[in-house]
Amino acid sequence: MKINSHSINDTKIAEIVSDTIVIKTSEDGLDLLGNLYYQDFDKIVIQEKNITPDFFDLKNGMAGEILQKFSNYRVRLAIVGDFTPYSSKSIKDFIYESNKKGQINFVNTTTEALRLLSNNK
Repeated sequence: MKINSHSINDTKIAEIVSDTIVIKTSEDGLDLLGNLYYQDFDKIVIQEKNITPDFFDLKNGMAGEILQKFSNYRVRLAIVGDFTPYSSKSIKDFIYESNKKGQINFVNTTTEALRLLSNNK
């Protein structure tokens, strides 16, 4: 795993770059949050391909547990990917509501993620 640091509009954003799954469990998500928060990042971009597909199965509670910690620490997160394969109504509603609130965003491109996170909401 590599961390690309972006500085846009005086905002420091961490972009996770990896060829493997970085978040396999809830603990992995919390470790990543803590590690980056300790490095003074409060905005993070990660690719959907770097997160276990279990995250997108809302029944197991993994997404809720991880994203609640991001909210508690006021760390904004953008997940970049193609979310069309996740076709359940619950995940579609979850993505819609997350994007509406702005703390957690599901976007199609890294450029869009960086633009959203560099706006000081």
